[in-house]
Amino acid sequence: MPTRSYRVAGVPVLCLGLSALAGCGAERINVLPIGSAEVTQLRADVPPGAPEGTCWDRDSTPAVIETVTEQVMVSPPELVDGQVVQPAVYRTETHQAIVRERDDVWFRTPCAADMTPDFVASLQRALSVRGFYDGPVTGQMDQATRRAVHAYQKPEGLDSGTLSLAAARNLGLAVIEVPGVDDRDPPATVPG
Repeated sequence: MPTRSYRVAGVPVLCLGLSALAGCGAERINVLPIGSAEVTQLRADVPPGAPEGTCWDRDSTPAVIETVTEQVMVSPPELVDGQVVQPAVYRTETHQAIVRERDDVWFRTPCAADMTPDFVASLQRALSVRGFYDGPVTGQMDQATRRAVHAYQKPEGLDSGTLSLAAARNLGLAVIEVPGVDDRDPPATVPG
């Protein structure tokens, strides 16, 4: 997984307090890109009522806030014989209103244990066949693969580069669960 290195301005101040524990000087810290698989797999939160052992992520849509600026009359104009002696006095009022609330959409994902190099290579091939991925088949969930996942899922209403379980199923990469059917039962036979 490629990481980005950033020089953090607050590190020297932090290092003064931590210098007895470890020397850090002007070290670089590695920060994973936001939305990378490693970042999203670190989440421990799940939606309420999620089945035990399932993995989830969420797509957050920010709130839309509108700023309205109005001119409000403080005092009307003074008129003498139809002539304006003193013009009206106005003040500017600005307020904000939420046009659309923030929205979190939870979606199931393949668990980290399922995201093997073979699985990711199959994902890259499936996205390539559909015209969403044009990179090499590396078996790594890199930035190009996440962009392709995002492009594949966006028309379906999911604005995320994290692979959803529904997308994995649509690509033929994950088993479709059928409620009430136990995997240990023999397949049903159709009389012929």
